[in-house]
Amino acid sequence: MKYRYKFLREGFRSNSGNLVWDTKWKHEDELIMCKKGLHCSKTKYQAFSYVQGEILAKVEVKGKSIKSEDKEVWSNMRIVRAWKWQKKDSVSLAIYSAQLVLKNFEKKFPKDNRPRKAIEAAIKYLNYPSIKNQSAAWSAARSAESAARSARSAWSAAESARSAWSAARSAAWSAESAAVKKISKWIEDRELEEIDLEKI
Repeated sequence: MKYRYKFLREGFRSNSGNLVWDTKWKHEDELIMCKKGLHCSKTKYQAFSYVQGEILAKVEVKGKSIKSEDKEVWSNMRIVRAWKWQKKDSVSLAIYSAQLVLKNFEKKFPKDNRPRKAIEAAIKYLNYPSIKNQSAAWSAARSAESAARSARSAWSAAESARSAWSAARSAAWSAESAAVKKISKWIEDRELEEIDLEKI
């Protein structure tokens, strides 16, 4: 048996909305990556990178397949387990991801506290989800986005001026790869509320 993951929308609908899932086997004759067939990924993180849905499903796959590095399409698939992915899970993931790179930002821009304030506002909203805290978190997030744009511009200018651009790019890729591994592990370890499949 081969198992994979996919995210679904509310009501066990596929991202396109054309298919409603249950525990019965689904079948597709024609397979075209990203267009036709039953899509999934090997890891939860990979599945999340394609669809940020409300339901995480573990699926069993069989039959014909086309595989890429982070996505697969199969001719036969069925759901074997499912969990709710809620707003609190997305907010927690955003906080965790931002915390992973915060020290890098603050090292380059020690006087710019906008990203830190955005993280703090998001944590406050997560712990006390009120309209006031949500509004403050959105405001802080917009401010942090502005800081990120400024940082990207400054980084770009600095990189263009350097002759060792490829070495810097390689180092950035290594740092990004390490962060992706940590985020992937966070998603794998996240405790989610399981859905009783007998009720769908």
